[in-house]
Amino acid sequence: MSVDKLIPMKGRVTKVVDEAPLVRTYHIVVNGFPTPLPGQFDVLYVKGMGEVVISISNYAAGDRSLVEHTVRAVGAVTNYIYTNVGVGSYLGIRGPYGRGWPIREFEGHDVLVIGGGIGLAPLRALIKHIAENRSLYGHFILLYGARRPVDMLFKYEYEEYSKIPNSTILFSIDIPHTGWKGYVGFVTDLIDRVKFNPQNTVAFVCGPEVMMKVAADKLVKKGVKEDRVFLSLERRCRCGIGICGTCQLGHYFICKDGPVFSYQDVKQYVTVRGL
Repeated sequence: MSVDKLIPMKGRVTKVVDEAPLVRTYHIVVNGFPTPLPGQFDVLYVKGMGEVVISISNYAAGDRSLVEHTVRAVGAVTNYIYTNVGVGSYLGIRGPYGRGWPIREFEGHDVLVIGGGIGLAPLRALIKHIAENRSLYGHFILLYGARRPVDMLFKYEYEEYSKIPNSTILFSIDIPHTGWKGYVGFVTDLIDRVKFNPQNTVAFVCGPEVMMKVAADKLVKKGVKEDRVFLSLERRCRCGIGICGTCQLGHYFICKDGPVFSYQDVKQYVTVRGL
């Protein structure tokens, strides 16, 4: 592993989008930044504050590479970014790291994507890849839920999602809300409201750990094989290359062996309580 993998590149923030309370998407341009894969992550660095691991929510390759990170203010570094970083600001960025969604391995299959809350961010580039390469995949199902309508991410893209050919798109909220016309309940309930062929379906799931556990178990009971249900796990990551050990999960390192794992590989670690 080259030491360059640990040296941040200089990125300029070109756009900031308010997504939900305490959640913003930052468009960052980095000259010569490597093109990531859907599901990978970067490490953002704020001088004087430290680093934080953030999933890549979108990207565009080119001489002036664009990567988007959807950040929720939950800690010292992310709170600083939310409060102080705007258009024209600079951030250090290193990556991309980790193993993304196995999109090429499952070309020709039907695809079921399930996201909960902020968990839609690591799935967003996957959705865009499927939409842009529609002929490579079968029926596409997107199930996405959040606590309240205001907590839902990327609302400005939902019309675009609805136009994806041969697709089923369903949304849910946990708490009843005036004017909401969709389903009220957990996003995992929507699994029972869609039809799919379990023998030809691959599922990609991201959200709170309890939601992923429930979703994975439901899918397996419906006949989807455990090695065709993929989860994006989150643990405390620091180095990004499996050296520091803070993200160890059994014999795996989330940063190096994940963050995307098959349910077959990690079901013993994924619980309704999380870790």
